[in-house]
Amino acid sequence: MRGRQGTARRTAARGRRGVAGRPVLAVALALGTVLTALTALTGQPARAAGQDTAQEYAFAADARRIEGASRTADAVRLEPGRTYRSTLPPDGKVYYRLDLDDTSTAYVSVTAVPPPGFGVSVADGVKVTLEDADGRSCDVDTVPLGAPGSPRPVAAWAMREISPRRSLCAEAGAYYVTVERAAPDARGASPDPWELELGTVSEPGTRTPDGTATPEAWDSATPAPVQGTAQRRPGGAGFAQAAPLDEGVWRDDIRPGQTLFYKVPVDWGRRLHVTAELGSSGTDATGYVASALTLDLYNPVRGQVEDLSVGYNGGQKSKALKPLPPVAYENRHASGQQVSAVRFAGAYYLVAHLSPEVAEDFGDGPVPLTLRVRLGGAAQAGPDYAGGTVPSDVFGVDGGPGGSATGGGGTAGDATLYRVLAAGGIGTGSALVVGLGVWTVLARRRGADLSG
Repeated sequence: MRGRQGTARRTAARGRRGVAGRPVLAVALALGTVLTALTALTGQPARAAGQDTAQEYAFAADARRIEGASRTADAVRLEPGRTYRSTLPPDGKVYYRLDLDDTSTAYVSVTAVPPPGFGVSVADGVKVTLEDADGRSCDVDTVPLGAPGSPRPVAAWAMREISPRRSLCAEAGAYYVTVERAAPDARGASPDPWELELGTVSEPGTRTPDGTATPEAWDSATPAPVQGTAQRRPGGAGFAQAAPLDEGVWRDDIRPGQTLFYKVPVDWGRRLHVTAELGSSGTDATGYVASALTLDLYNPVRGQVEDLSVGYNGGQKSKALKPLPPVAYENRHASGQQVSAVRFAGAYYLVAHLSPEVAEDFGDGPVPLTLRVRLGGAAQAGPDYAGGTVPSDVFGVDGGPGGSATGGGGTAGDATLYRVLAAGGIGTGSALVVGLGVWTVLARRRGADLSG
């Protein structure tokens, strides 16, 4: 035993002398530790001062890489609850397979990521179709890139719904997901392959027969925006890294060409209302960008609910998303897409994109972005599902993807860390200071341990 302790102490002493003899290396290691810790706490890499924040899309860390097939016979099966990464060619379709029962509703979402630094067409985007084994269409969704005319992630969804209203696609068996570009031949369309992130969700039926009653009437008046001092909260670089928000006023800085992701937990019976504001540029430059800011709202399975665009002339501008109904299972029977998409509780995603054209008139510096988030209504019990959802926490608001900003999505300490380090990330100089502090503390602790 003594021999082992002596060896351990000699090894630790050699390590301590080595670090002391290489202070530059120690600072670098400490800085790496700090940045790694920040990544773990915030869910996104820390951004150093001067770093280009128009970062690439952050795919889910556990996404499995698969290849889309050029024909259905070779289609790879997508498992419920799993996340996949694939590639979409500039023209043509790719196929994936779902094996479905005759009792559960299935949702598939596809996030398309055009390569940064290349032009895109406003008409282009992603188209997702779900078909049965006989080639009959169960559902189709097309989401264009739209007016910003810059590469940004967009998501589309398709479903196989078990409902008294639908007799088509109700049988058990193989179904096929088709993914293609919305307008690959449009003028200015990107000639390069796009990256894809795919996910599937399975929703069981209810214990009581599912009727077709439309949702109750709701107040469609626009509520007043939330007031108060904005709290700093850096946005994530992808759906998997979406920064959690609760009711309140939240602030970040967004650069031209950048896309930021946030998520808001919305329980059954609650209503989400969001107002987006762009702050003044702080320059004397003049000009006008018609669709400077684009804000998309997606539901927990990444189905688009609503979007807005804000014009910008260098002064402060604001715009609110259209009023939404309370989250209710019955919303799926509504005729309008906006209401039908608000059909389950969980994390609702806000995706903000600032057009690169803003840099042409007002410079490439960050523009202040404020999100005013209001959660109205009272929480209610959800549907009496006959089984479990896959993944199990997709339609929940506690401890999962729908965790609140001060609950499942982060702690009060995390929020303080966000505010102290600021939305733009920790600066290089500050990180070095922190790194030196960490190195000093670790060195003192080692010394105390060895002397003891």
